[in-house]
Order: sequence, then C-alpha cells, then structure tokens
Amino acid sequence: MKCPFCSHQETQVVETRVAEDGDFVRRRRQCAACEKRFTTYERPEVNFPVVVKKDGRRTEYLRAKLLGSFRIALRKRPVGMAEIDSAIEQIEEHLLGLGVREIASSRIGELVMRELQKLDKVAYIRYASVYRSFEDIDEFRALVDEVR
Repeated sequence: MKCPFCSHQETQVVETRVAEDGDFVRRRRQCAACEKRFTTYERPEVNFPVVVKKDGRRTEYLRAKLLGSFRIALRKRPVGMAEIDSAIEQIEEHLLGLGVREIASSRIGELVMRELQKLDKVAYIRYASVYRSFEDIDEFRALVDEVR
C-alpha cells in the first residue's frame, strides 16, 4: 500500500479491526519512510448480473428497486424490515450464486414472488396480480386457489 503522504511503497499494518456489522475491515497503517499513520478500509467487491428488461434494455442491479417492490407489496402488512432485508439477501445470494453476467428482469420477479410467498400470502397475491398482468378474474381466482 502506497503512503498517501510521501508515496513510499512500503507500509506496515499496525492494527486491524472488523467493523461492527462485518461489512468491512479497518486497518491502521504506518509508512516505513515518513512514519506517518493512515487508515484504510477493505470491502469485498461484488458484481451483480446486469438486468435485462423486457424491451431489451440493460440496467444495473439496484437493491433499492427490489426494496421498493417489497415495500409496495407489503404495505400495511405485519412484516418487519428485518424479514424484508433477509428476503432481499436471499435473492441477492441466489443472483450471485448463478454466476451469470446478465439476468432477465422476469427471473428476478419470480424470485421476488417466491420470497413474498414465504413472507405474506396477501403481499404475494398483490405482487403476482400486477406482475403477471391478470386479464380477468379467473386468473386472479386461480392464483388465490393456488395459495390456499
């Protein structure tokens, strides 16, 4: 690691700490030349697949969009943020585990439906009715019967 003060190439790690949430490692370093100390942070670099929309456009994966979908479906339902975060983490682990560079938005929608079905049946039906663009009441009824 290059010293930010004198640009010397050799530095020594003096202290290492893991952050409380475990998301990064904090290291105190000391330069071998000027002996000044500085802090570095190490975070894992994670690359989610690019999302391919129905019209062929490609966009980056955004956790915030996924969270928004969950919040809309779960509006006024008795599901806490910890459960929502856990569901999103399950989806993200699945996406990373696939090891693909691109994924269809429809596949992500199916993953959301699967997690919603575990969390809350009403939210699942809400999301599925919009996601699948039901044309008539029979399709809606079939989904409700499936949940029962």
